[in-house]
Order: sequence, then structure tokens, then C-alpha cells
Amino acid sequence: MHTLDLPEPIAAYFEADRLDGQALARCFNDDGVVLDEGHTQRGPAQIADWKTAMDAKYAATARPHTVAQDGRAYVVTCNVSGAFPGSPVDLRYTFTLARGRIASLEIAP
Repeated sequence: MHTLDLPEPIAAYFEADRLDGQALARCFNDDGVVLDEGHTQRGPAQIADWKTAMDAKYAATARPHTVAQDGRAYVVTCNVSGAFPGSPVDLRYTFTLARGRIASLEIAP
């Protein structure tokens, strides 16, 4: 992660990802959105709960290895390992930023 040129809010996300749901939720705007596994989480409380549930379910670790800008979005490809079938896998984290924080995040294969 340290060799990638990630925008500050995205770098902060991956640092907070090592901590807990509350730390991760602080990376998002108050109206921030996460789309993952077909579900949408809106706002800090839902995002914090989502992170806590994902940690309990998968104990996953994301290691970013590439980043590309696609219009207003940043696509960060991560090697994700954890307690799930097929681990490790590469997943795309598509971030949209606004007002110095994350406005939206979509995680997809």
C-alpha cells in the first residue's frame, strides 16, 4: 500500500480497515454509501455495523496492489485473503470521493 499513490481518503480507508467499524466509518461522508455482496449500507452507523459483521464473518485482509482513476472514480484492486472459499482473491474497490472523504465504495470481483 505504501508504494501506491492513493488519494488521502482512500489511504485512510485502508489504514482504518485494519482497526474497527467506527474507524472505517469515519472515512466516509455522513451520507456515504457502501455496496458489497448485493447489499447497500448508508451512513456511518450502517457502515460501522457492516465492517464489524464482515470482520466477524470473514476475518479478511485487503492488500491494495494497483490503482487507476476512471473519471471521478478510483479503482483500487486488492488481494483479499480470509476465511472464505477461494481465498485469496482479487477484488475491485471503486471509490468516489467528495468533500475530502469517501462518498461511495463498491466492492466487486
